[in-house]
Amino acid sequence: MTAPLEADLKDPGKSAPPGEQGGSSDPVLRAKYLDYCSARVAELLLQLTPDEMYLLAQDATQESESEAAEPLSYTQIVQLATNRISRKLSLPDFPTWVEAYREDPQRYDREMLGLWESDLKTSDRSAE
Repeated sequence: MTAPLEADLKDPGKSAPPGEQGGSSDPVLRAKYLDYCSARVAELLLQLTPDEMYLLAQDATQESESEAAEPLSYTQIVQLATNRISRKLSLPDFPTWVEAYREDPQRYDREMLGLWESDLKTSDRSAE
């Protein structure tokens, strides 16, 4: 289910997390991009054993707690672990992904979870 040449999509000059780069303001493309990135992270999370997930969370906690005054909450630990996975995957930034998506939309559409459709429906309802 991993996209071919996924690592080639990463623009090494960009360092913002996925979804935070400039580019097209098309809400459908933005939703599809977030769906694509979510699918990549979810795929890797599902492949982890419970022991691997625990170690990932422990590493993220130790790294962050040395800077924090108080112990991290479970939600913060999960966020740190997810961020670490996102970095490991070298997900493309939004403008790079849009360019690649426009060249071959079917390649990306078949790897999405379909979350982008519900995201758009929710956005439409809140705009009313």
